[in-house]
Amino acid sequence: MNQHHESTGPVDEQQITLRGPAELADALPYLMGFHPNDSVVMVALHGGRGRFGGRLRLGIPQAPQEWASVAEQLAECLIKGSERRGERPDAIVIFLCQDPAEGENGGQVMERLRPLAQRLRTACGALDVPVLEALCISDGRYWSYCCPDKRCCPSEGNQMALPGTSVMAAAAAYAGIQVRGTLREMEARLEPLNTGAAADQLRALDSAGAELVPKILDEAGRKDVARETLVLARRLMKRLREASVAGPSASDINDDRLISHDEAAALILGLQDRETRDRAAEWMEGAEADSALRLWRALARRCVAPYEEHAAAPLTLAGWVSWSTGDEPGARVALGLALRVDPGYTFAQLLHEACNQGLDPETLRRCLRGERSARTGRRLHRTDQNTRPRTVRPTATRRRRAPSGSTRPETAAARRRPGQVSPGRRGSRSGR
Repeated sequence: MNQHHESTGPVDEQQITLRGPAELADALPYLMGFHPNDSVVMVALHGGRGRFGGRLRLGIPQAPQEWASVAEQLAECLIKGSERRGERPDAIVIFLCQDPAEGENGGQVMERLRPLAQRLRTACGALDVPVLEALCISDGRYWSYCCPDKRCCPSEGNQMALPGTSVMAAAAAYAGIQVRGTLREMEARLEPLNTGAAADQLRALDSAGAELVPKILDEAGRKDVARETLVLARRLMKRLREASVAGPSASDINDDRLISHDEAAALILGLQDRETRDRAAEWMEGAEADSALRLWRALARRCVAPYEEHAAAPLTLAGWVSWSTGDEPGARVALGLALRVDPGYTFAQLLHEACNQGLDPETLRRCLRGERSARTGRRLHRTDQNTRPRTVRPTATRRRRAPSGSTRPETAAARRRPGQVSPGRRGSRSGR
């Protein structure tokens, strides 16, 4: 079960009127930006006309004994989160989306998840927010848990509308809203390789760990590794930027071919250092963002077993760049995976929470721009000092005895103590 929920704030878009369960079911992927597999989705409604507000998604817990506590947490999270954004929901719509298991059909999925739907309805009602509709979507059909009328909601369910034929699809096309496929497909772009290349990547990670960990544990060596990591990342970003871009799957395959196992291993190990990762986070906009995102995705795919936890750094960077460039669905998927491989990864936790609360990423962008500008200013200042010509004093007619003691000025610079790096099972981990 993924303990880290995903939510979005209300979006000001053109008004669309949805009538009945059929149009609600068809609208779900457009509300989320993807087709949510194996998910609980809750959507807040506001006002008498039921304007869509905050959205929340969580993987369906496999253990039914968890359903009661999870339902209470989800209801509280959506309602309290909406209140923090300034508007308490007037109602809630619930979606339970899950494909049938082997030997199971959609109707059986609906009945199996009925207790979860009831738990969610009860949890929302306990907070004085009614559930207007609760739908199960499975195997291309939908069922309503709220409608008892068999004439409109038969036991065998209703067929979903053909893709692209609904009023929501037409409005989304007009507004330029895209559905990025299924959640499973989006996660697959970021998951470790499961091909024959995984063994070669594992050997490269082992070799890089043996070489880099001793350097990272040394003060001087750590700075060298940080510098080399950033130089290599920039070189690979340039290589990716100059390569042609095809569709998502073809682009990922091509990106994997452009990055060697040794290069990927060196970057993965180098990004475990918190300060190095934070420097890499500055590639978040403009021409750098696209190539950086492709690089972070490729590195996440190279974190093969037993290096899965090392993927937290590139996954978090991928989530940050996605959020910074306006791709909130992509950001939530990447950050959710980062927290799945390392639930205690602080940077991912903070970004995930900020994205879910609907905060503006510009606040963090300004901070990172300031860090880069300050560092550039310090570097230019040092260069200016080193290249400034010395002042030559004119020879005096009377020789004077030089005063005793050193006349060389000394500059004291406060240094921030670097984060400690501890060796992991294979490789290294550091502050987060």
